[in-house]
Amino acid sequence: MEFDLFKNLYLGFTVALSLQNLWYCFIGCFLGTLIGVLPGIGPVATIAMLLPITFNLPPTPALIMLAGIYYGASYGGSTTAILVNLPGESSSVVTMLDGYQMGRQGRAGPALAIAAIGSFFAGCVGTVLIALFGPPLAELAFEFGAAEYFSMMVLGLISAVVLASGSLIKAIGMIFIGLLMGIVGTDVNSGIARYSFGISELSDGIGFVSVAMGMFGFGEIITNLELSAIDRHTAVSKVASLMPTKDDIKMSIGPILRATAIGVIFGILPGAHTVIASFSSYTLEKKLAKDPSRFGKGAIEGVAGPEAANNAAAQTAFIPLLTLGIPTGAVMALMVGAMTIQGIAPGPQVMTQKPDLFWGMIASMWIGNLMLVILNLPLIGMWVQFLKIPYRLLFPGICLFCCVGAYSLNNAAFDVYLVGVYGFFGYYCSKWGCEPAPLILGFVLGPLMEENLRRAMLISRGDPSVFFTRPISLGMLLVAFALLAMIIAPQFRKKRAEVITEADA
Repeated sequence: MEFDLFKNLYLGFTVALSLQNLWYCFIGCFLGTLIGVLPGIGPVATIAMLLPITFNLPPTPALIMLAGIYYGASYGGSTTAILVNLPGESSSVVTMLDGYQMGRQGRAGPALAIAAIGSFFAGCVGTVLIALFGPPLAELAFEFGAAEYFSMMVLGLISAVVLASGSLIKAIGMIFIGLLMGIVGTDVNSGIARYSFGISELSDGIGFVSVAMGMFGFGEIITNLELSAIDRHTAVSKVASLMPTKDDIKMSIGPILRATAIGVIFGILPGAHTVIASFSSYTLEKKLAKDPSRFGKGAIEGVAGPEAANNAAAQTAFIPLLTLGIPTGAVMALMVGAMTIQGIAPGPQVMTQKPDLFWGMIASMWIGNLMLVILNLPLIGMWVQFLKIPYRLLFPGICLFCCVGAYSLNNAAFDVYLVGVYGFFGYYCSKWGCEPAPLILGFVLGPLMEENLRRAMLISRGDPSVFFTRPISLGMLLVAFALLAMIIAPQFRKKRAEVITEADA
């Protein structure tokens, strides 16, 4: 299969530059920036709440909007990190270390400008890589059979455990809960209801949107309601001039380039890639610095690196999703749900069957990155005003939106009850230190793993050696086994705990 890159990009820009798609790209970028600015909401909760709206939209504008929310949040999160010392988005925690100190020194403007420049560059590089490596990976994916897909999903789940920023046991437990939730419903082969406990509404399985809204929407709201007003609101640093000095730009070029490479690597891997990419970039810059003591006191490299890393990771996370149909994190799992709602099976066939969707999304990312620079820098004053909205006025609207969205799925109150149940479950998971992202990954990949396992066993007539005799499948299982060995090794677990503790500090 031959791919003409320029011809495909022309098709993509033709699609992305239509008035409808430009409008939804702008909505996604604006909402992404807004929820990145407002602490305590996040892109996962927002995308979960907006999934019901996409029912009545064509696939291309719906996915363009959701993608804009995701990478837009990475931009907006830096605003609160620098101005208010609050991470609007989880990946902005590292930016907060030096960004807020620059704000206190009267240099919030240059910090915001460098963050936007680094984000724009890294986002553009990530989009170029999707365009360059997407087609070859999709072509390779056509060589995959059921055994390869099963092995790849096993590898993805184990990688998610290794890269989870918490207890290994809790991460494994959350994945197993997600896998069990995924098999609730009627068995396709036998027609027998599994784990429905006589509840007719569960015969079709647990609704993905209800789980996502509950775990990330209601769960976040309940957690945030525990915080006092003092914890949620801090004095906002003043922004005098946005122009960085020549020294600022000179000192930022190296960190931006290095961080972009780091973000690209972590973006393709499963797990909390944006957070880990940001922290890895910050650690590297601190080690390379002539005077490491500057970090934490307003070093421009501590802003440029992490911001470039988290945006590069956010963009390249779309590579395994669009080419292989495998989500690498909670947001990508929600994107799989959005594609399924639209009747699109994620995977390599998207490129061949719906090239306008694939290339339109890629082109929209370039346009979206340009929109985000315009939204983030000239409109700083407006975003600062949004920070003054009391949370007591925000959460009732979010709750109402979640309930209306859940009810509109099947016009059934049962879905609203499910959102409430998973909301409290998500809240207690956060209290117990259990990340919800591995659960969502297990929930999404569970049915796909079961389907491919059964298919592989049917093709091989019950011979399990099919997973070890096919080279690609064997290679992925060996990597998965090596990762398991690393998890068990005490030295690795000790080092991992040290890194996570330092990242959380």
